[in-house]
Amino acid sequence: MKYSKKIILIAVFGISIWSCSKKSNDENPAYKNPELSVEERVNDLMSRMTLEEKFWQMFMIPGDLSIGKDKLTHGIFGFQISSKGKNDNAAEQIMDYGSTGSAKQMAEEINDIQRYFLEESRLGIPIIPFNEALHGLARDGATVYPQAIALAATWDTTLVANVAKAITKETKTRGIRQILSPVLNIARDVRWGRVEETYGEDPYLTTQMASAFIGAFEREGVITTPKHFVANVGAGGRDSYPISFNERLLEEIYFPAFKTVFQKTGARSVMTSYNSVNGTPCTSNEWLLRKKLKEEWGFDGFVISDAGATGGANVLHFTAKDYAEATEDAVEAGLDVMFQTNYNHKPLFWEAYEKGMVDEKAIDEAVRRILKAKFELGLFENPYVDVEAAAVWNGHKTHRELARKTASKAMVLLKNEKEVLPINKAVKKVALIGHDVKTVRLGGYSGPGNNLISMHQGISNKIGEEHILYAPGVALVEEHYKPIGASYLSTSENGKKVAGLKGNYFDNIKLSGQPKVERIDKQIKFGWTLFSPHEDLPYDWFSVRWTGKLKAPKTGVFNVGIEGNDGYRMYLDGKLIIDNWQKQSYKTILKEFSFEAGKEYDIKIEFFEAAGNAKFKLVWDATIQNEWEQQIAEAVKAAKKSDVAVVFAGIHEGEFRDRALLALPGHQEALIKAVAKTGKPTVVVLVGGSAITMSNWINDVDGVLMAWYAGENGGNGFADILFGDENPAGRLPITFPVDEAQCPLYYNNKPTGRGDNYHNLTGQPLFPFGFGLSYTSFEYSNIEFSKNNIGADETVQITCTIKNTGTVTGDEVVQLYIRDELASVSRPIKELKGFKRISLKAGEAQNVSFELDPEALSMLDKDMHRLVEAGDFRIMIGASSKDIRLRKILTVK
Repeated sequence: MKYSKKIILIAVFGISIWSCSKKSNDENPAYKNPELSVEERVNDLMSRMTLEEKFWQMFMIPGDLSIGKDKLTHGIFGFQISSKGKNDNAAEQIMDYGSTGSAKQMAEEINDIQRYFLEESRLGIPIIPFNEALHGLARDGATVYPQAIALAATWDTTLVANVAKAITKETKTRGIRQILSPVLNIARDVRWGRVEETYGEDPYLTTQMASAFIGAFEREGVITTPKHFVANVGAGGRDSYPISFNERLLEEIYFPAFKTVFQKTGARSVMTSYNSVNGTPCTSNEWLLRKKLKEEWGFDGFVISDAGATGGANVLHFTAKDYAEATEDAVEAGLDVMFQTNYNHKPLFWEAYEKGMVDEKAIDEAVRRILKAKFELGLFENPYVDVEAAAVWNGHKTHRELARKTASKAMVLLKNEKEVLPINKAVKKVALIGHDVKTVRLGGYSGPGNNLISMHQGISNKIGEEHILYAPGVALVEEHYKPIGASYLSTSENGKKVAGLKGNYFDNIKLSGQPKVERIDKQIKFGWTLFSPHEDLPYDWFSVRWTGKLKAPKTGVFNVGIEGNDGYRMYLDGKLIIDNWQKQSYKTILKEFSFEAGKEYDIKIEFFEAAGNAKFKLVWDATIQNEWEQQIAEAVKAAKKSDVAVVFAGIHEGEFRDRALLALPGHQEALIKAVAKTGKPTVVVLVGGSAITMSNWINDVDGVLMAWYAGENGGNGFADILFGDENPAGRLPITFPVDEAQCPLYYNNKPTGRGDNYHNLTGQPLFPFGFGLSYTSFEYSNIEFSKNNIGADETVQITCTIKNTGTVTGDEVVQLYIRDELASVSRPIKELKGFKRISLKAGEAQNVSFELDPEALSMLDKDMHRLVEAGDFRIMIGASSKDIRLRKILTVK
């Protein structure tokens, strides 16, 4: 239920402004007295604020004072600052400490911004400078660690806490006091492009990783913003798709990590997701934000929207008639801060405040939460930082070494036939093949990093350049055609030749009447998925005719055509070459055409859209160089001359890059098979942040290693693994399917009631959750309980013995799973409830203990009450969710 509306009278409003102005002139206002409680200070400051000042405390944007001090007299919540500066250190210091000049410059800029707001704005309210820090502060000069999914793959909460502590140091010394991280979404569908940003598919593992990461920041006075509340991947693994999850599924899978970091770890902010939950946008979902989060869970921090999401209710979800109503809905539902991408968006949201549409109680509650955080951070008394500390700590050599260590500990050995790994350092020649040999890809939400170490450089550091044979291999994505560039398109405008085609846009689907819009389009390369081509056109009811000239780059027969929504015709040299004038799907149609170098051809394209979500590109293959066969031949040549071939293969993914197909893109599979066919020992190193299908080539190779996005020092960390200086012990935090047709596929499903296989494929994964190999072997024995029978309110200690039965030192990740043997409602076939990463020397044994408390054994009954039911629990300990080595029954009386 929304707050009841109150009529804000102009007279009352005027008196309020006068009163606030009068109080602001006090020489010693109470809110500036640090001896008073935070609550007293908030109350006093609130009594002095105008409505517009309250609004600005609820508005956050990228920017700085350059937008104009005159626009900031009412204050603002905070800025996302993106300073870039020249490095002012010697080359040797850059090698050790990274690009610290920009870190110092950012600290200076933030100090200047804080000084303005404290000393020149009416009430002197400081800002909260914020930024992204998913796996390192996403700014110049900051250390870049392995991507979040790789941090989860370490299964080492102490290590993750140390990484977070180092990121906190680089963040806070710059003056940044809030990070828009980490991502706590559960990655149950690996087709989702943002799996790399998560801690995987399991709520328990995600909770442990999130707690370790968040705790390090919050203890040092940097606010964390776990996101995206609550789930932002829907059907088909598509980002921000609407979800329809019942409360049981949310409580069992999607809520636990969020709930824990709010109630136990102290996270003081949260970001909503773009999508809707059961029909209501998350940004204006009262049940989610007010009833569940704030009332039931007792969250006393502040809720921010994802960038631009507050107005998304009317733009994307169609649940509000305009931005003002969307603002009203969001704030009254429990949103505290509107994250926008530009200062100029302010009028869209201020309208709801100005017209009295938003209940004052909701506004005051939001502003109180924001001011409370600013007082708690000490920003009114100590907003400034030592800029020299920023220069010292950003990219510090100890952080760089931690990045290397983390990279090696995250890597997962998936296959190791004939002990192809580790490679002997005395090897004469190693062939390094592939795009990712010399390219350092850091993953999404990353800064540029410092002195990036490629896999090639890491191996060269280990064995010397003279022992390496390099072949670049094939591109990650092989292009068969590409959009036609503006230099090949022309038209006449006012008697002059200009680049591009003339577009006549109509507000109907029949190209009839006078054009509503006329313009020159440099390229025919559009993605009108969220909006129309022009504000005067309906997004789902328009047509367009492009005319002009197409110039041939060379002589020959080439393919030319359209990639995009159906509903188009294309004329070339006066002839109709493509006639696809119906609405059905999205496809690519190419036709052969004989071109003569330098000649210009008349071109006309007609397109109509009657359903929205339009994408449209004019494409050809006249500028494509298909060199992949020669590139594979060069790779094979290098492999034949080597003692062992290491092929690097990777994927494209990320925000707006969900994957329908999980196989390696382009001709990478052909590359792998060709190299393996040489008979040389072949290892495949996978670079990416999610699952990859391998059926076409996995049986042809000897070894497979998942390297993830390994960070700025990942090349050295990888070399440590490749040559055995470190023993791989990373474990998969996600399930790798055999085929994408199995998705979504995860280990902790509930019983099916029958079978879970397909007619032409099993329901089993390629690699299960928790899987990973080692250069040594481990024996599990002696599972014992402190009690075999416990009460529902008791805790039990579980122990077992792990022995390294191999010949080298190694880490083992011991995993504890439970299964409720008989319950009043269906329970998962297996649930992770504990894990420990231990290091053992060859022949060494160690007792490992776990603790299962009532919370770990609890469940939601049919009435959604949490309790521990009496009965038997199967306790399973193993090396993965499939590789169970020990099991025993625990009875709850």
